[in-house]
Amino acid sequence: MQVTTPDAAPRAGPRLDAFLEEGWHGTMAWMAETAERRKHPAALWPAVRAVALLGLNYGPARDPLADLAAAGRGNISVYARGDDYHDIIKKKLKAVGRAFAAEAGAEIKVFVDTAPVMEKPLAEAAGMGWQGKHTNLVSRRFGSWLFLGAIFTDAALPPDEPETDHCGSCRACLDICPTDAFPAPYTLDARRCISYLTIEHKGPIPREFRAAMGNRIFGCDDCLAVCPWNKFAQLGHEAKLDARPERDLPELADLARLDDAAFRELFRKSPVKRTGRARFLRNVLIAIGNSGRSDLVSVAHARLGDDSPLVRGAAVWALSRLLPGEEFRGLAERHGDGEADDAVRQEWRAALAEIEEPAR
Repeated sequence: MQVTTPDAAPRAGPRLDAFLEEGWHGTMAWMAETAERRKHPAALWPAVRAVALLGLNYGPARDPLADLAAAGRGNISVYARGDDYHDIIKKKLKAVGRAFAAEAGAEIKVFVDTAPVMEKPLAEAAGMGWQGKHTNLVSRRFGSWLFLGAIFTDAALPPDEPETDHCGSCRACLDICPTDAFPAPYTLDARRCISYLTIEHKGPIPREFRAAMGNRIFGCDDCLAVCPWNKFAQLGHEAKLDARPERDLPELADLARLDDAAFRELFRKSPVKRTGRARFLRNVLIAIGNSGRSDLVSVAHARLGDDSPLVRGAAVWALSRLLPGEEFRGLAERHGDGEADDAVRQEWRAALAEIEEPAR
């Protein structure tokens, strides 16, 4: 844990303004709505005099990039394979904060990614690491695998020295991005980011990004996993985020069959649950379409009758990728005209147009 002052990251505000002005936050309207409080920690709590940052390492036991080759399985981001990190970190922060408050006679407030706090710039100012070219915090001890939380206090604590940037000329995190989500080093267009698309985005995945998603069904670890500083990272035992077997590369076929109750049970205590079944199955069906697995056709076909238009539309795309052209055309004739939802009918039309395109 390291300490900084609430005004120690003056560049964070202008960078946030530029991010919002470009529209790179996509549909995350809450970022614009809370921008002023996000830029100024004292706006959250005027009494704050110091901010203590806690970092918990969640380094994975194996290279998550290797999991991208498991075409019949769903790749869930490392941080979401165990229990919800918000709960894990908040308990630790509260325990530390209460002990400090009792000892120092101070007031505290605890924040873990649920309030408009810019933890990464503050952690850089506290010397915990630096914001790398992928915009995430990088530590010389733990690489890119860090959860962050903050304790605000009205006690005047001596600040630690800030960390300097050690990325140098490295572009590994920028070059590996499957969807070119970095317009420039240190800037992210969230609208192109697979983590945003699979978690925050509520509608159909834009067609231009679907193939690039591969088997990523919740989040994306590519820019984190490729960071050279990870060679110093330890396994994430201190975060106690050991992957649960049922969430560690689950079978796409099993996931596609989940009803709402089964989805909620499988992802109980997991951040995945917050996306809801429809968005999650949308991602699963995109992965099925990318799998090249003919044995998954029947699973995708079953979802053409799903209650959710979002799921039905993704099933159309998956089948257009797995079935021969003539077979898909026949399927469209049988199902497309009876579809009541405009967005799903558009999926049928777009898929048929793509099938016809190579023949022209």
